[in-house]
Amino acid sequence: MTDASSGPKAFVIGYPIAHSRSPLIHGHWLKSLGIAGSYERIEVAPAELEGFLKSLRPKGLAGGNVTIPHKEETFRLVDRRDDAAELIGAVNTLWLDDGVLWGGNTDAEGFSANLDTSAPDWRHASSALVLGAGGAARAILYALKQAGIADIRLANRTFARAQDLADRFGAPITAHEWDELADIAYGAELVVNTTALGMHAEGDVAIDVTKLAGGAIVTDIVYTPLRTPLITAADKHGFKTVDGLGMLLHQAAPGFERWFGVRPTVTPQLRDIIVADLGSAA
Repeated sequence: MTDASSGPKAFVIGYPIAHSRSPLIHGHWLKSLGIAGSYERIEVAPAELEGFLKSLRPKGLAGGNVTIPHKEETFRLVDRRDDAAELIGAVNTLWLDDGVLWGGNTDAEGFSANLDTSAPDWRHASSALVLGAGGAARAILYALKQAGIADIRLANRTFARAQDLADRFGAPITAHEWDELADIAYGAELVVNTTALGMHAEGDVAIDVTKLAGGAIVTDIVYTPLRTPLITAADKHGFKTVDGLGMLLHQAAPGFERWFGVRPTVTPQLRDIIVADLGSAA
């Protein structure tokens, strides 16, 4: 049996934080890999964030995850940032390196790894449609550009926000009005929903999936519920679908490796544990 108190200590911060499933994910890896260490939720109010970040070294914390509403403010407060965080403009992973507080963003990596596992042909798509221009969309756009997709169409209810992201990331991303969805969905080979549409079983699908290219891949970063209206509609018409839970699991792995020194594996067993927890919270 390992002694958790003798190993590295990591955390997830947010406000509120009770809903976070990160301790369940990292706790599973610590136990299954037999690693001494701990991972806990810590509720940090916005006014306390800067002080908390300065306390990591004195408290002996190796690093941790950052969730809503702290990702953008943490970006401004860290000493250094990795390339993904720089372009995305948000930090979800923290680590100390020789006393320097680094901030990274693993959401794009988690998104790509989820599709690599569940729909590996996604990198062959020539066109993608992204719904929403919030913080999550930044990570998705970064991943799609890294994958070399040649035509990325971004639609948002507030066009100015879509245009801002298109300007930030550059070609091949183009911004579109929400009421253009009927046109820009036509022939799309990959669809990514980054909006809250479908959460809490809301019925708005947003797009007509029959306009997509044959063999299109449809994914939703929402994972509560796992089967969103968009996923259900795409399944009904025979498209390959990928739910958002895998992104949550895969984005956690890089941070675990930084804090505990071992790259963990996302397994069906881990997915089953989180699915069961989602069901118990419903």
